[in-house]
Amino acid sequence: MIKLITVGKIKEKYLKDAILEYTKRISKYTKLEIIELQDYDYDNKQIVLEKEKENIIKHINSRDYVITMQIEGKNISSEDFADKIDKVFVTNPNIVFIIGGSYGLHDDIKKISNFSLSFSKMTFPHQLFRVLLLEQIYRAYKIINNESYHK
Repeated sequence: MIKLITVGKIKEKYLKDAILEYTKRISKYTKLEIIELQDYDYDNKQIVLEKEKENIIKHINSRDYVITMQIEGKNISSEDFADKIDKVFVTNPNIVFIIGGSYGLHDDIKKISNFSLSFSKMTFPHQLFRVLLLEQIYRAYKIINNESYHK
């Protein structure tokens, strides 16, 4: 199973539609759970990161393979991403992807991460990034199953 833990809710209909479409496509290959956590609108970065950390931790168990989405993470190709997913499921029942809030992720979350992944050094809106991640998960399953989609 794949769990996607995200800070913040999707408000725009076009993004909700895209997320629904990729959720439907991914469901052909694996169970997908999207967990939307509250985002906090405080000026104090440390308070926000601490509150988000507490909420994130509640949804992770010891057998989960945790992949954090971080600008400073490792850049890999779609093929390598597919290979990573395929290999992780050999020894782990769940992969948990974590997308933090506007301040990123608390250091304690980064420490429990098994793999830190970056799509780019650029900053993306968190709502749009969720769509990008789901598309790459879908693409990974198409690659793993040698199905046409990836070019």
